[in-house]
Parts: sequence; C-alpha cells; structure tokens
Amino acid sequence: MAKKLQNIKTIKEMIAGTHRSQTKNSVGMYTGKTHQIRKVGDKWEETINGTIYEIEQKEGFRVKKPKNSIAETINSFLNSFPNCKKDCTCTNPTHLDKKMRTLHGMCFDCVVEMEHELKKQGKFEEYQRNRMKANAEGWLKRAEEDVSLLKQAYTKSSEVVQNAEGEVETWHAKMSPKEFEDTVQKQFNEFKQQFLKNMDEKLSIVDKISYNKLKDQNNDKQDNTDS
Repeated sequence: MAKKLQNIKTIKEMIAGTHRSQTKNSVGMYTGKTHQIRKVGDKWEETINGTIYEIEQKEGFRVKKPKNSIAETINSFLNSFPNCKKDCTCTNPTHLDKKMRTLHGMCFDCVVEMEHELKKQGKFEEYQRNRMKANAEGWLKRAEEDVSLLKQAYTKSSEVVQNAEGEVETWHAKMSPKEFEDTVQKQFNEFKQQFLKNMDEKLSIVDKISYNKLKDQNNDKQDNTDS
C-alpha cells in the first residue's frame, strides 16, 4: 500500500514538473550554447576552458582552431598582398598573383599598374635597373652560401655510431681545405667574376637606353618650344 502511494506521489510530481529528476542540476563538460544541429559550412565560436575557438562544420566532422592564434596570423600575413593599393580586389589569387607577391608584395594587376605609372613618370628604366641588380645580387648570395655548405661537407671528417655496442666508424673528408680552395672555390671565384662583369654590361645597356630616351624626350620638348 505504501509503495502504491509513493508511485502516485511520483506521478503527481512528474505531472506538475516538480519531480527531482526534472529539477536537479546537471554537471557536464560541455560549456557552450544549447546543442544545435549544424549544417555543413556553418561556422561559430565557443569558449572552451577559457579559450575562444572558431569551429566549422564539415561533412561528418568539425574543424576547431583557436581564434586569433599566432599560426593563423602568420598564415594570414604570408597570404596577403601588403603592397597592393587600398582598393585592390584580389580575393582569389592566380599563379601570376602569387609570383608577383613573392617579388613585389602585390598582385599582378597592381604590378602592371605600378609599372605603367613609372613609365608615365619616366622612372621605369631606373626601376628596371634596380630590380635586375637586386635579383642578380640575391642569386649570387645564395650561390655563395651553397659553396660554403659544400666546403663544410667536403672538408670535414665525421664519426658515425654503427651499432648498439657503440662501435664508431670515422668518415674521412673527401678533400682537404687547400684542395677545395684550389678546385671548387677557384672555379666559383672565376664564375663570380664573369657573372659580375656580365651584370655590369647589362646594366650599362639599360642605363644607355634610359639616357637616350631621356635625351629624346628633352629634344621633343625643345622642338615644341621652338615651334
């Protein structure tokens, strides 16, 4: 009889919404908003253990990353075009855009516009000269670094542990520092000298073209003044 009365009491409490199973507080790990059914492509933010995460719903899984993370900031900078004009609309960069970003920090269209403006101002030849010189010097510097690494690899002996017993095998250098200087380094120095000579000759040609063009422009202005 007591059990029946207890059951009746439980039913009345459940109908009234006051049963302990309906009013007790639940403690769980989830601290976000009320559970929602997400669609593929949905993006939202959640705070988990004090960190704000950006979450995106994919097909069958979710991608979570900290908001404003250092890695995201770096990737954003590397994928940007910092030297483009303010009203640039390059939101879907092509292969040419990415190539120009490496060279100029701007997209292809902005490079074309910048060079067009330099031609109008009569400064394009100087810009072209500086660009050629910078590219040549950059390439030569990388070549010198490669020769330096090659010298270390060819003239330095090394010891290699062969097994668990600690047996060591010594790998002797392929050539002495003097042998390297007399062969590889000597050949590179000769190449470097010829490379710099060729670069000076090409830059002289650019300077000559620039001079002649400026001279022709001045003559045209003088003719217009005389007429």
